[in-house]
Amino acid sequence: MNKTDFFMALAMMEKEKGVPKEDLAEKIQNAIVVATKKDYGSKDVVFCQIDCEKQTFEVHVHKTAVEEIEDPDTEILLADAVKYKKKAKIGDTIEIKLDTNDFGRILAQTAKHVIRQGIREAEHGQTLQEFQEKNQELITALVQSVDPRTGNVTVEIGRTEAVLLKSEQVMDEQFREGQHIKVYVVDVRSTEKGPKIMISRTHPGLVRRLFENEVPEIFDGTIEIKSISREAGLRTKIAVHSEDEDIDPVGSCIGPKGSRVNKIVDELAGEKIDIVRYSDDPVLFVSEALSPAAVVSVDFDEENPKACKVAVPDNQLSLAIGNKGQNVRLAAKLTGFKIDIHPESGYFEETAAE
Repeated sequence: MNKTDFFMALAMMEKEKGVPKEDLAEKIQNAIVVATKKDYGSKDVVFCQIDCEKQTFEVHVHKTAVEEIEDPDTEILLADAVKYKKKAKIGDTIEIKLDTNDFGRILAQTAKHVIRQGIREAEHGQTLQEFQEKNQELITALVQSVDPRTGNVTVEIGRTEAVLLKSEQVMDEQFREGQHIKVYVVDVRSTEKGPKIMISRTHPGLVRRLFENEVPEIFDGTIEIKSISREAGLRTKIAVHSEDEDIDPVGSCIGPKGSRVNKIVDELAGEKIDIVRYSDDPVLFVSEALSPAAVVSVDFDEENPKACKVAVPDNQLSLAIGNKGQNVRLAAKLTGFKIDIHPESGYFEETAAE
């Protein structure tokens, strides 16, 4: 085994696989030990040391100096021991260096298999660490293919593939091979087949990260996103707040002539976004959450403080409820309150009673 070629190969694998050569060296050390131990009855007498800095590669066996050999795998005659250690005496541990050129074909094949497995584990470990750092973050992925049967999209993220499930795609979105898309990392898990990354374009976290990218005041913490409720592809409500009285959190998120929020709407394929002002006062917060409808009054149930009745002008009842109940549903998710809407005149309630 040519030492120079060996360390050149390690450096090439580090560059190609992106795994530190020291990690590769450790896996190879273990592989060499496992493979060589088979020649010594699988006893723990084999040691391997690879130093990438000094470019040294040594394999040696430890045997005990004895007068009479009972176990040739672990013992050596004193007469032979002095060849390796001049002042050897009975009971001494003798280190015998092995010629790495004499490992043989079977050893090489065994080591190759274990090394390949070790490298794969090292790659998986590094990939898992990289993705864990991106967990719950917004990343850009490259579309590789779209399954015409399931609608699932296979994307490339760095050196790894991930699948954007149809259920995690915004309704009616179309993807094409070679397209760059933004996805939200929901979770990262370690599996037998390697790291698995769960990605989504429907998760509310995607909207949060998009706003952080487009609104500097959110990124630097001047404006805080208090809550988000979303029905992907249709509508999102986002509640924002700032402790700085000189800053308009809603206006800052919208941007001049809607420039900031429009970029996010474009990224979300036209999804409507309502930006509302958060308030610690639940009456004000519920009123804001139901925009664009006006609110006449908000009455909380004394027996159930998480429920309230909201009165709106008769001509804005449909607007407050929204298409198929969407507006009130999103407002309830945004505020955490159960919201019961009725018209100011009470006509709706009377009709229901009849």
